[in-house]
Amino acid sequence: MIWSKEYDLDKLNEITGENMNTHLGIRFTGITGNSLEATMPVSEKTRQPYGILHGGASAALAETVGSYASSMVVDREQYMVVGMEINANHLKPVLSGYVRAVCSPLHLGKSSHVWDIRIYDDGQQLICVSRLTVAVVERRRFK
Repeated sequence: MIWSKEYDLDKLNEITGENMNTHLGIRFTGITGNSLEATMPVSEKTRQPYGILHGGASAALAETVGSYASSMVVDREQYMVVGMEINANHLKPVLSGYVRAVCSPLHLGKSSHVWDIRIYDDGQQLICVSRLTVAVVERRRFK
């Protein structure tokens, strides 16, 4: 298990607060020993003008699940995590339903983490592949 402690999905969803995650409808839906999963609806809040899922919404989902995963690996009393770089390859359009992001680590270093995030549609088709690099920084730098 890569996590710093046991996590409960209900509590994880509670601590998100009011922010982009709640605005876009992102919810954490699964956790294993080395992966975190979240879903997001394809709706008027996440579609672009052509009626398909906005690439920025997919990137926001990927960064959300990857950043939360990083925060679950480190000691949050001492460290915080911030996104450094994200890329996303959009493979197929999605018009409706939900998309599901599955995040797993590629690298868990002392000062950085790299995550592989795969996003699927309701039919389990791969619609986006993303990689997120996160910096791990000491909290005292920001107090």
